[in-house]
Amino acid sequence: MPGILYLCATPIGNLEDITLRVLRTLKEVDLIAAEDTRNTIKLLNHFDIKTPMTSYHEYNKIDKAAWLVDKLSEGLRIALVTDAGTPGISDPGEELVRQAYEAGITVTSLPGACACITALTLSGLATRRFAFEAFLPWDKKERRKILEALKTETRTILLYESPHHLPSTLQELLKTLGDRRLTLCRELTKIHETIELTTLSQAVQQCEEIPPRGEYVLVIEGLPRRQLEEQAQAAWQNMELDQHMQLYLDQGLSKKEAMKKVAADRGVSKREIYQQLLS
Repeated sequence: MPGILYLCATPIGNLEDITLRVLRTLKEVDLIAAEDTRNTIKLLNHFDIKTPMTSYHEYNKIDKAAWLVDKLSEGLRIALVTDAGTPGISDPGEELVRQAYEAGITVTSLPGACACITALTLSGLATRRFAFEAFLPWDKKERRKILEALKTETRTILLYESPHHLPSTLQELLKTLGDRRLTLCRELTKIHETIELTTLSQAVQQCEEIPPRGEYVLVIEGLPRRQLEEQAQAAWQNMELDQHMQLYLDQGLSKKEAMKKVAADRGVSKREIYQQLLS
């Protein structure tokens, strides 16, 4: 019988946040695949866990995932852990999960700590809908594309950032998104945990005065829907009627549907739009 892949959530700071189920599983599996064995060995030693480990990280995730799947196919039970938090969230775990499913391996997740969810619940911002972007890419073109997309994002936005890059990232966000409410979450669940309800502009100024320290989760207010509608209305007002129609036709709408949309945007009847198009 093939083995089982266990996705085991580990603490993001406070070691007491690990679950009893994860501790039992880490003791019972045949092998632990760790993002950084030097980091995970501290956790295992603290709880007196002697299970063998192997490294599985961003730079070996393709070949090592294939090797781990082979071991799972032979019947080994393997636990996957990340440096902190839930495997598969902003780490190479998703590749192993994909290959495991393709090979018919059973995968199960043992829930626990997750930095983005912890930050969201602490943010004081809307929690029903959110967009998680993890770390912004370093490729300038890709980074700009994502930032531009976030300009009209109405959901609460969550980002990860290191202290070294936090000032420049905050400046980019302020320039692209405009001033927004922001909750800065630092060193979550650790001794020096700090939750600061602020704004992008205030955070930029603060970073100039006090160098950031620790790992951060940024929780940013989404664009208010009313403001989004106002922006869209301003854009439509600068369009000729045929351009406005083409905007919706390019989205795959029929001419009838496009006229209905244009009429709603401009606050007139569909018949009036039809007459204007004829003339």
